[in-house]
Amino acid sequence: MWDNPRFRNWIAVARACHLVQQELARRLKTLDLKTPHLDVLVNLVRTPGISQHDLARKLFVGRSNMTMLLPQLEKRGLVERRPDADDRRVLRLHLTPQGETLAGEAIAIQAGIVNDIMSLSSDEECELVGDAMRRIANHLLTSQTASGDEERDQG
Repeated sequence: MWDNPRFRNWIAVARACHLVQQELARRLKTLDLKTPHLDVLVNLVRTPGISQHDLARKLFVGRSNMTMLLPQLEKRGLVERRPDADDRRVLRLHLTPQGETLAGEAIAIQAGIVNDIMSLSSDEECELVGDAMRRIANHLLTSQTASGDEERDQG
């Protein structure tokens, strides 16, 4: 197994990803943030007004995770939930001005880490890595969707 290049290289990718996450977590401590908080903030920068349901789906987390994360961010005055204008059952998420500022600082930390590690590769190598990871993600998402369809058909 260890001499299989696919396995060996996948382990290298997983190890690098884990180490990047550790470094990001270490640096976010200066802002009193954890990586799940950053995930929420980044998505609210990119998609202001996203619903809780859509954000949970985008982050691949369950409702319970959102139920824990959002009150923490609200308590700090970073995020606010507002009722949807058309459907009062839906809550839309928005950053407060303080949340926008903190999100900008956290994104700068993450971008610095990414720029540092990706500077070890040529532009061509970066594109190859990105292409490979997108193919893998698309394959897994397609497999999950197909598997979910099969389960619904059987149930």
